[in-house]
Amino acid sequence: MANRLAAESSPYLLQHAQNPVDWFPWGEEALAKAQAEQKPVLVSIGYAACHWCHVMEHESFESAEVAAVMNEELICIKVDREERPDVDGLYMDAVQAMGVRGGWPLNVFLTPDGRPFYGLTYAPPQPWVNLVRSVSKAWQENRAELERSAHQFTGALKADALRKYGLTAATTEPLLKAATLDAAFYPFQEQFDRTRGGLDREPKFPMPAHYAWLTRLYARTGATIALDHTVHSLREMARGGLFDQVGGGWARYSVDGDWLVPHFEKMLYDNGQLLTACAEAYQLAPDPELKLAVELTIDWIRREMLAPDRAVYASLDADSEGEEGRFYVWTWAELEAVFPDPVELALVGAYFRATPAGNWEHGRNILHRRGTDALFGAAHGLLSPDVAPLATTWRARLLAARTPRPRPGLDDKLLTGWNGLLLRGLCDTYRAFGDETVRELAQAVGQRLLDSLETNDAGVRLLRNLKPGGAPQPGFLEDYAAVAWGLAALYETTFDARWLLAADALLTAALTHFADPATPTGLLFYTDARTPQPLIARQKEVTDNVIPASNSLLGRALRQVGLLLAKPDYDTRARALLATVQPLVEQEPGFMANWAALYEELLTDSPEIVIIGPQADTHRAQLQRHFLPGAVVLGATEPTDALALLAGKTAGPKGQTAIYVCFHGACQRPVYDVESARAVVRARHL
Repeated sequence: MANRLAAESSPYLLQHAQNPVDWFPWGEEALAKAQAEQKPVLVSIGYAACHWCHVMEHESFESAEVAAVMNEELICIKVDREERPDVDGLYMDAVQAMGVRGGWPLNVFLTPDGRPFYGLTYAPPQPWVNLVRSVSKAWQENRAELERSAHQFTGALKADALRKYGLTAATTEPLLKAATLDAAFYPFQEQFDRTRGGLDREPKFPMPAHYAWLTRLYARTGATIALDHTVHSLREMARGGLFDQVGGGWARYSVDGDWLVPHFEKMLYDNGQLLTACAEAYQLAPDPELKLAVELTIDWIRREMLAPDRAVYASLDADSEGEEGRFYVWTWAELEAVFPDPVELALVGAYFRATPAGNWEHGRNILHRRGTDALFGAAHGLLSPDVAPLATTWRARLLAARTPRPRPGLDDKLLTGWNGLLLRGLCDTYRAFGDETVRELAQAVGQRLLDSLETNDAGVRLLRNLKPGGAPQPGFLEDYAAVAWGLAALYETTFDARWLLAADALLTAALTHFADPATPTGLLFYTDARTPQPLIARQKEVTDNVIPASNSLLGRALRQVGLLLAKPDYDTRARALLATVQPLVEQEPGFMANWAALYEELLTDSPEIVIIGPQADTHRAQLQRHFLPGAVVLGATEPTDALALLAGKTAGPKGQTAIYVCFHGACQRPVYDVESARAVVRARHL
């Protein structure tokens, strides 16, 4: 018999709809029942692609015996962390304040009014049952003590986010200090894994924001170690099992230190940001392996993740056929069926480092690579130019053989913020490689986001999830910032002003409805003030994780849109945000890497490059092949006053396309070719 989750649209909640646990979705009904019955609440949080969430469901939540205990002792709520990152963030902070390492599934016990008093992640069935009974017993016998604990943890959650990092709200603009940021790089680089890239730890996460900072640091200082580490890390990730060598796309993280064994779920937010990271690294150091990784990832997005309405789905599961990674791994017999020629099979096995004994569990192989195609060719008597076409053929045959397998589950939420990050990645990919089909895809995604905007007397409003029939959850700061940032990038690749004006409207809404009245120039709240049913605390994101903090995303979007629209108040606001966290950026840039990228962009004068004339799009494309951190590019084929920086700009003699390089709105004399424009920029930064 289905429980209340059967009426939900989230794939994660629907996975639990047939559980014997009497699950509620998050909302007033569950908390009202808890208040009426004076029972403790369990809020269990996860996401559709989460392997350990599946394990706990199969072991405990599908068990009638376990469910009977839970139903008797608790009011049980299931939450999709991707649909409600505010709920997840709040109770994750609570669990970490309890001294418990966070993760998913996240299981938190609350008082009937929603205050947390204990939490943990995965637990096996019998310890879980014992814990549920212990919590219930403690609630009945020592309720006052649990209430005191809940009061303390709630107080900590309501405290200003800056306090736990030893920060105070800034009252002046930041005094940007290049030498201080440079000094912060040296202890950070001591954490580099010199062999496999990334940081020297296990598990290993891609952390795209690290590379956003390092490429900008290199561009400003010429510190080759920053660029070398970026390219080496991305190349090693692209060679590892973290990257789907057959179908493209990156898994969420690697459990080992070699990028070999991933948790096999593929998340849109990783893949969108890694497109940006690879594209920017390629602009600085062209590497065919980075280009191939980008191309295969976009092929995967088109083939498996693109919704009919042109937004992109949230994720693919780690599991299929009840096993983690089953869809992606190969036995030697399975490879032999695809490549019956022993000579070819041996080559394929050597290229993807598969063996008859297997390189992973149960005699299976995770396909991965080591070294360049040139080294592989030299070791196997092949000419270097012949290796890439062979590998392309092998991938196609493997993909054809893999496609009929039972597929991992698709999480078909259409999350606005994640689509904003993907939009940015598509635009950056187009800039680096010039593939018109990528720009077309970016415009399709951008149009879907534009169509989703709701406008009323309170301004523009976003939903978190664009899935038809999805939960009408208002968007979070992450959504407003990421979509605005993506739309601004789309303007710069098309010169269509509607993208930029929509980005401006989103930033205006964010500054209006997410700001803290107590610190009007400080960090913004994660949740919209217009949100119904507010949580026990409104939080602010400070540190950058795999998804950057919403405030740092907002800062970068404000800086870019402010330059494009000649709105100095946006630049001032971005600087004020940075000022609030500047000491932490300078002390711990690894945890503040997207903030550090903003810091880099503010350290130098950012050129505003205006292109007017019939070849505006061609000149833009040539210019954007180069890495121009902090620069913005505007243009039109004919004179126009549609944007402030375009007003008064004309083409050159005989209709030549003119390029104006401006700083703070003051423009140099026009030049008429891209290299001359780049020379003007370089001369300013000498």
